[in-house]
Amino acid sequence: MNATTDTSTSPTLDAERADLLDQLEAARSALLTTVRGLSDEQAGERPTAGALCLGGLIKHVASMEDAWTRFVTEGPSAMRYDLPNGVTWEDFAAGSAREYPQWAIDHQNDFQVLPGETLTGIVARYEQVAARTAEIIATVPDLSATHPLPEAPWNEPGAVRSVRRVLTHLIAETAQHAGHADILRETLDGQKSS
Repeated sequence: MNATTDTSTSPTLDAERADLLDQLEAARSALLTTVRGLSDEQAGERPTAGALCLGGLIKHVASMEDAWTRFVTEGPSAMRYDLPNGVTWEDFAAGSAREYPQWAIDHQNDFQVLPGETLTGIVARYEQVAARTAEIIATVPDLSATHPLPEAPWNEPGAVRSVRRVLTHLIAETAQHAGHADILRETLDGQKSS
């Protein structure tokens, strides 16, 4: 189980793109190493006081990477955070909304292994997302190109993100979650990924 997007031999990538994709691949590899040898059941276990599980972390990282790479090609419409009619951000943040938007439900489900999901399927999706990311980054005309961030309380009004900044964010988020996964794996069965 290893998402591979070997960029070192790709003649179409400039050095910066190759370096950024190599760093993202290193973070992905660290994350995927934490699930090596696990069963589907183990991938869904929550071995700490928190709600995180290894399979859910991989689903979350894949989902976020997919959303951000769609942001690169489609702009803010790829990451909409609309609320149902009559629901305010205050209701949403307080957990008292009468209805929750599908994007929020999907986000919550990304952190769990749902019935019928397998670790093999979760990893395969992540590998597909990784391949798509490499394809997009190889073909995007300019890493400095920007899009405005979608409207959401966690985004500064009027803020923009460049393709380059999206990539650095993906590297940081994947590496951060690889660290979380390391702790989960060691708590689960004593194994260390390194």
